[in-house]
Amino acid sequence: MAKESGALTVIIDDSSGSARTLSATSITSLDISTPRGVQDVTSVGQSAMDRLLLLADYSATFNGAFNDASNDSHAVFSTASSSSVARTTSVAHSGQTLAVEAFFTDYQISRGTDGSLTISAPCVLTGGSVPTWS
Repeated sequence: MAKESGALTVIIDDSSGSARTLSATSITSLDISTPRGVQDVTSVGQSAMDRLLLLADYSATFNGAFNDASNDSHAVFSTASSSSVARTTSVAHSGQTLAVEAFFTDYQISRGTDGSLTISAPCVLTGGSVPTWS
């Protein structure tokens, strides 16, 4: 099995639906989760757990440096509180892409004691499509 590291490409729609590549300028780290729900259906007559696998989900948080250049991270994320639109969010690495429709639920700006200005933007799945790497 090949092990890899390296660059990711992160493309996120702004609130008007225009795709913006943020990986080259603003995103410094990210967390992606693609969990599945589980229902416990163990009966009293069983001596081991019995479960059903339920619906798929997706959540992500994009972290980075504050960048208010035109069409960059601040322009993309600053409308999270004022627009209720799903945004295509894509992460690509090594020829594989995870693209989903997501709602951005927050846009956090933090200033460190050293003067650094960072951002964090969490999102969750919408649209009912199973998140799948292609």
